[in-house]
Amino acid sequence: MSSPLPTGPQHERHTYRVTLRGVWAPRDEAERETLRAGLAEADGLGAMRFTPGGSLAYDRTLKAFSFRVELRSDAADGEEMAAALAEERLEHVLRERGLHCGELRAAVTDLDTMKVNRKRRG
Repeated sequence: MSSPLPTGPQHERHTYRVTLRGVWAPRDEAERETLRAGLAEADGLGAMRFTPGGSLAYDRTLKAFSFRVELRSDAADGEEMAAALAEERLEHVLRERGLHCGELRAAVTDLDTMKVNRKRRG
C-alpha cells in the first residue's frame, strides 16, 4: 500500500503573481522588427494580464517591457523561487521569438497570504 502524499505547511502550494520588468537588448534590426510586429498584441491593457503562460507588454518606444505571470509553487520555497520560475518562463517566451533582454527586476505577490481589506457596510 502506498503512503499518501505529504501534507502540511512544508508541502503547501501557493499562487503567486509575478511581474518582471526589464529593458530590451535587441542585437540587430531583425529583432527590432520582431518587436514592432508584436506591438498589436503587446501594447495596451489586454497585454497586462496575469496568466499561467505569461503576458508580455511593451510600447512602441521598444525600450522597456513587463512580463506578468501567475504560477503555483511550494510555499516553503517562497517568493524567490516564484521569481526564478517566472524568469524561466520569460526566457522561454523570448527564446521562441528570438528576442533578448537585459537585467530584470521582479515583484512577487503571494495571493494566499495577501490581506484583503473589505469595505464596511454602514
